Formats: sequence, structure tokens, C-alpha cells
Amino acid sequence: MGADKQISAVVLAAFLGGMGVLHFVKPEPFDAIVPSRLPGSARTWTHLSGVAELGCAAAVAVPRTRGLGGLLTAGLFAAVFPANVKMAYDYRNKPAKQRLIAYARLPFQVPLVLWALRVRKRAQ
Repeated sequence: MGADKQISAVVLAAFLGGMGVLHFVKPEPFDAIVPSRLPGSARTWTHLSGVAELGCAAAVAVPRTRGLGGLLTAGLFAAVFPANVKMAYDYRNKPAKQRLIAYARLPFQVPLVLWALRVRKRAQ
């Protein structure tokens, strides 16, 4: 595997791992964007998504499981999109800087999904 392909996978794994850890260290911002229609507590969903991110990070980090990890990561990035929509809606009356951050998260999901799929493809 070329160095650039390896670096992309390692950076994705680090990104996922960091975000996964944040779900446990500072869960409140994640709790706030959990759609209320989901059953159970927001904290449970925050922790479950943190575990999912840590699992995806581990799968992407290991060359043997990288292909599956990339696919699962793309699915995870797509699955959390409703939380980003909720955040954008909830922030519609916030100051401009906060709104911009919330709205920018929406299109950012597309390159994240594509990145994960590229890591998957390069692993094959």
C-alpha cells in the first residue's frame, strides 16, 4: 500500500478515535443533537455512537479489516446525518457564527462518507 493510502486510513482512524473518545469525555454536545424520536436516553445514544466510532477506528486502523472498516464508517457517517439536521434546525435562531458551524456540518457529511469509501476501496 502506498504511503498516501496508508496516511489517509491512519488519519481517518485517528479522527474516528478522537471523536469516539469525545462522546465519553464531553458527551453533552452530542446528547443535545440526538433526535428526540429515538427511544431511550440521549446519553445512551451518545455512548452507543461513541462505541461505534471507536469500533470503526479500530477496524480502519488494522489493514486486515480496513475494507470492512471503511464500509462501516461510511454507514456510520450516513447514520449520524439526522443528528446534524437536528443541530442545524435547533441552531436556526443562534448567533451567526454558531449557525454557520451547524449548517456547515450538513454538506461536510458527504466528503466524510466519500473518504471512508475511498479508504475501503484502497484497502482491497
